[in-house]
Amino acid sequence: MKRKLSVLATALLAAAASVLFFTGPAYAATGLHVAGRTIVEADGSPFVMRGVNHPHAWYANRTGSFADIKAAGANTVRVVLSGGRWTANTASDVSNVIALCKQNKLICVLENHDTTGYGEDSAAYTLDQAANYWIGLKSVLAGQEDYVVINIGNEPIGNTNPGQWTAATVAAIQKMRSNGFEHLLMVDAPNWGQDWMYVMRDNGQTILDADTRKNTVLSIHMYAVFNTASSITNYLDTFASKGWPLVIGEFGWQFASGEVDDATILSEAVKRDLGYLAWSWSGNTDPILDMTTNFDATQLTTWGQRIVNGPNGLKATAKQATIFGSGPTTPAPTSPTPTPPPTTTTPPPAGGCTATYAVTGQWGGGFQADVKVTAGAAAIKGWTVTWTYANGQSVSQAWNATVTGSGPAVTAKNVSYNGSLGAGASAQFGFLGSWTGTNAVPAVTCAAS
Repeated sequence: MKRKLSVLATALLAAAASVLFFTGPAYAATGLHVAGRTIVEADGSPFVMRGVNHPHAWYANRTGSFADIKAAGANTVRVVLSGGRWTANTASDVSNVIALCKQNKLICVLENHDTTGYGEDSAAYTLDQAANYWIGLKSVLAGQEDYVVINIGNEPIGNTNPGQWTAATVAAIQKMRSNGFEHLLMVDAPNWGQDWMYVMRDNGQTILDADTRKNTVLSIHMYAVFNTASSITNYLDTFASKGWPLVIGEFGWQFASGEVDDATILSEAVKRDLGYLAWSWSGNTDPILDMTTNFDATQLTTWGQRIVNGPNGLKATAKQATIFGSGPTTPAPTSPTPTPPPTTTTPPPAGGCTATYAVTGQWGGGFQADVKVTAGAAAIKGWTVTWTYANGQSVSQAWNATVTGSGPAVTAKNVSYNGSLGAGASAQFGFLGSWTGTNAVPAVTCAAS
């Protein structure tokens, strides 16, 4: 009897341990992490990426794009980096990129582009080399887990022997974890990211199981392989049925017959709460994929208009990460109303500035506005924009400027990263506000320092 009780007790303890094993968390989550198929923040709030790719590695001086991308409605920016295939992005540069993301309240997906097309492109680096690049940056990445996702290598295998992707990806993940990285990791598919031979689709569980922190999200890039609604929905359905976390890390648009079905990608991503990051803000050798003309946020291309202002686009669907404060990045207007043209001012003297104010979205009781500041004939070191509301409006939340108010009078001053402007250069800031009755555009004044 004693022996039977002992066996029973042992069995009960084993069962209890089994219950604890399956119901308890696999690890103590740090920062952004995966919960089932969903990316969540440290506080458990779901986070759905809505953003664009920015080619920082080739245009490192275009730091104003971070503010522009935020103003376009994004909550995430995927940043192209290089460890040496192109001019290497150093630790200080990457630290500055992270700071720009945080200043603009953007989640920062950092990707190493050196691996693009390995096995088919002789210049491409291995995933192991990419992991070494991240290890070399650990001093500026550690502690940023709330804000940074590490995309180990962009499109890491071409169309030559894509089967090598599985072992290489497993090894890279394990190398990152053995070197102490706690970040959410993102891994791109082979076949130049498009997985048309289904290596990632068929081996995703092996990749997820390789992560001791259970904190990896798979990423698919959708271009001409995904040129029909059925090809898109069938692929996404497979990942949903397997319960795997997935984001659409890159995609283009149907600028010609046979190209990607961007409308289906957007609608399916929104319906399924999948993150998407469109390619790309500007600077492509094939400018058909540029969302802006020469990085000018005031010159959105057809592609840019689709992503920023179109159905299921950034301004309609993006919600800001809660780590930066509650509320949507830009609320979706329910009843748009015509906006009067912004007030213009006379050309400023040398060293001066002008500002234009525009309502970019309006709904019952609320609105969003953007202000563009332009330096005059000489460079300026800082700027202050003022205006006075005539209809009882008020500002509730602002970005890319420090905005204060006293009754109807409002003052907006540059922040540390956008005050210095060359002659004729511009900076933009935006804000959310409330209104009742009328929401007339006020006259604005700009003073330079």
